[in-house]
Amino acid sequence: MTRYRKTKTHRGIRDVKRAKRTRARVKDLDQIFEDLSAPGKFANQPIDTDLPGLGQHYCLECARYFTTAGSLNDHVKTKLHKKRLKVLKEAPYTQKEADLAAGLGVDERKPASTSGGGSAMEE
Repeated sequence: MTRYRKTKTHRGIRDVKRAKRTRARVKDLDQIFEDLSAPGKFANQPIDTDLPGLGQHYCLECARYFTTAGSLNDHVKTKLHKKRLKVLKEAPYTQKEADLAAGLGVDERKPASTSGGGSAMEE
């Protein structure tokens, strides 16, 4: 019977935290949903040398830049893009809906009446 490994077992936990800290953040679905309401804003973008393809080939639904028009057309045919389209068909949750789900909303029910059961106490 051999011993289980007891050294270097906490390295994985640290690496997960480091990856989360250094991961490139992408747009959330609610931000993309807002961008879809104004697609003309992304139609004619100025040339930006820091972005792939000088910022001219942009997938609005996935919030990604591509180097060429061909790579953008190939991306439109992929499973990831089609899944993103399906997810974006539904409207995102609002803050009001989140508050109501957490029980923080205004209670619109009428309070129960206390008349009828307390007649003995009034005399």
